[in-house]
Amino acid sequence: MGGAGGGSASQMASAMLEAKSMSNVSGAGTFTESNGMVTFTLSVAGAPPGEHAVHIHDMGDCSDPGAMNAGGHWNPDMKEHGKWGVDPFHLGDIGNITIAQDGTGSLTLTTDRWSVGTGDKNDVVGHALMIHEKADDFVTQPTGNAGARIGCGVINASK
Repeated sequence: MGGAGGGSASQMASAMLEAKSMSNVSGAGTFTESNGMVTFTLSVAGAPPGEHAVHIHDMGDCSDPGAMNAGGHWNPDMKEHGKWGVDPFHLGDIGNITIAQDGTGSLTLTTDRWSVGTGDKNDVVGHALMIHEKADDFVTQPTGNAGARIGCGVINASK
């Protein structure tokens, strides 16, 4: 079930990252669904160099200073935390982004496991895109030992 259908216009959603946990993180994530595939593109600035976990969290609420209102990882299938594409894993377990010495980084992922604006259990809209202080170790339950939440943005459907 996808929002694109046979040849119709693609469905889009985006999240503007705001700094959390006293970081300087900014950036944006976009989700574009076309022909049953969703392409996620993330651009980050102001982050410390190195590897940082990227997750989708359950609640679309980035209002508190540590982004704790976003809840845990988005996990509609109730699976254990893990590495994207290697079962088991949460639908919110995107992986790690590499941040360069200048504080910038980008990441792209294409999948048929998400949808955009469909309202079904795989719909990314209404959740929170999160950048963490540390890399995801892909093992520690249920968080990947990724540390503080340093960037958060609510995923909203684009009009």
